[in-house]
Amino acid sequence: MVLWGALVNGLAIVAGSMAGLIVPRLGDGLRRTVTQGIGLALCVLGLTMAMKTDHYLAMVVSLVIGGAIGEMTKLERGLERLGEWLESKVSARGEGKVGKAFVNATLVYCIGAMAILGSIESGIRHNHDILYAKSLMDGFLSIVFASALGVGVAFSSVPVFLYQGAIALGATFVASMFSAEAIAAITEEVSAVGGVLIIGVGINLLELKRIHVANLLPAVVVMAVMMAVMLR
Repeated sequence: MVLWGALVNGLAIVAGSMAGLIVPRLGDGLRRTVTQGIGLALCVLGLTMAMKTDHYLAMVVSLVIGGAIGEMTKLERGLERLGEWLESKVSARGEGKVGKAFVNATLVYCIGAMAILGSIESGIRHNHDILYAKSLMDGFLSIVFASALGVGVAFSSVPVFLYQGAIALGATFVASMFSAEAIAAITEEVSAVGGVLIIGVGINLLELKRIHVANLLPAVVVMAVMMAVMLR
């Protein structure tokens, strides 16, 4: 089943979030420190991924074009509105925590080498091992996220499933068009762009500056298209 790995990943996020809500809630100071620790770790992870690119200029172009597309289509505002809708349904106090948790968790779980490569493996070879490993990591991370940020983390499982499922289904259609080496090269460059976006998520969690990461998401698709054209 092509979508099995994506489904397991989504369920792991829900399970981890429920566990995070059951354990004793973190105090404000501890929650702030844990969130900052996650933010720093994401910055290091993103930098490590971004440094692997062999096409720096293409990365810059993809971020510029992708950012323009995201701004014109208002992707981040769409995610925020969905978060606000979730807020109105599950939170009586309307403090904005559900929406914030939903947006940040969605970006963290969707952006990354394992999400992209694992979904491609699921689509091309029906091998879900990478997504199984990611599910384990995301499940534990969800415990920390949910304990610090709340129930909004659980709702991120839906876009994670849709995102990874779409990549898996797309991979089944394009696999015959490229060699295994070309697919590996495309994946590495797309992951490098994803690394830049992960740095943005880390900066947001550190509250250093507001980075509109969701509006930059089209850069991942732009980079994939550019690499596909270059390798044809």
